[in-house]
Amino acid sequence: MMQVLGSAWALLLGLMLLMVGNGLQGTLLGVRGQIEGFTTFEMSIVMSGYFLGFLGGSRAAPEMIRRVGHVRVFAALGSFISAILILYPTIAHPVAWTIGRICIGFCFSGVYVTAESWLNNAATNENRGKALSLYMLVQVLGIIMAQGLLLVADPAGFVLFVIPSVLVSIAFAPILLSVQPTPAFERTAPMNLRQLFRVSPLACVGVFILGGAFSAQFGMAAVYGGQAGLTLVQISTFIAMFYIGATLFQFPVGWISDRMDRRRLIMIVSAVGTGGAIVGALFGSFYGILVAAFFLGGMSNPLYSLLISHANDFLEPSEMASVSGGMLFLNGLGAISGPLATGWLMTAFGPSGFWIFNAVLLALLTGYALYRMTQRPAPKTDDTGSYAPVLMSATPVALEAAQEWAVEAAENEENDTPPA
Repeated sequence: MMQVLGSAWALLLGLMLLMVGNGLQGTLLGVRGQIEGFTTFEMSIVMSGYFLGFLGGSRAAPEMIRRVGHVRVFAALGSFISAILILYPTIAHPVAWTIGRICIGFCFSGVYVTAESWLNNAATNENRGKALSLYMLVQVLGIIMAQGLLLVADPAGFVLFVIPSVLVSIAFAPILLSVQPTPAFERTAPMNLRQLFRVSPLACVGVFILGGAFSAQFGMAAVYGGQAGLTLVQISTFIAMFYIGATLFQFPVGWISDRMDRRRLIMIVSAVGTGGAIVGALFGSFYGILVAAFFLGGMSNPLYSLLISHANDFLEPSEMASVSGGMLFLNGLGAISGPLATGWLMTAFGPSGFWIFNAVLLALLTGYALYRMTQRPAPKTDDTGSYAPVLMSATPVALEAAQEWAVEAAENEENDTPPA
């Protein structure tokens, strides 16, 4: 682990600063939107825009990199991010914010693709799993730290919009000034959705459902906090609990998944997440929703890696990387609809609509996992691949890197060699 940190600390530092800036702007807009008098449904459209842009960016960025190179794409998109962050308080209108969110989602996706390709190039077959784990921890820590920055100034002013703009600008320095060579950018030909569904219906349905759950949590938690009457300190603590839970549960769930039928574990984890959302809906006290956020976030995030690993269990090592594009597309479609559906439910049922949406989605995944267990036998545990932690905000580069590590682990197991 220290070897990875020593060779890629500049990349990881830059990526963490990017996550701090992104995490802060997402929460800040939810709070500032209430101050500006935006309706809950207007804010749901604004928040949905980010995921629309992110999906578009993840598909367009590889071609942009091939045409003009990593450095130019990284610098250009980063400049747009900094500019848009400053413009938010200047043009406080739902339409302007929605356009800004689409653009910033597109730019962040392209920036992540570029930075992740550098990180993947810096990793070796021996330490790729550790690099992925460090990257996931950096992402989560960045979002958690961002919630603390929400308290340093008045959200009704300009300062909190300047801070993420500065952080994003500073993030470029350690990445662009590092000695990492510019990597060759290659993508695996994706498996089409029909083939992917034939391989694993549960993985396809699951990542689509999780896209909606993740975008609701990432995009609408601050809007929920404002509607529920939480203070600024309470909103920042509430949002941080989603990611604290995601960090603490990711590795234990992964360890268990390598030792039992993954469909059964998907069903159990989804059911626990459903229970967490129900607790949030029924017990509206501050401590009640903290517990709910901890378990909802703690179960939702490992589920994504579980579903990817489950799909890999039915693939040959040579086919694993090809599922990345289809999985990301399905997840992105679900993510676009998440804030919109949550905003509609919160308008109809009040703040509890936030929990109702998450409870319904995870209950559907629980039921579908149970159904799939009756449709075909589980592969033997000894024949399944290794679990690789990946957050739902991963781009095609990070997901393909995780798949590369899974291929290596599978090949090592065939040769009776311990995985790196």
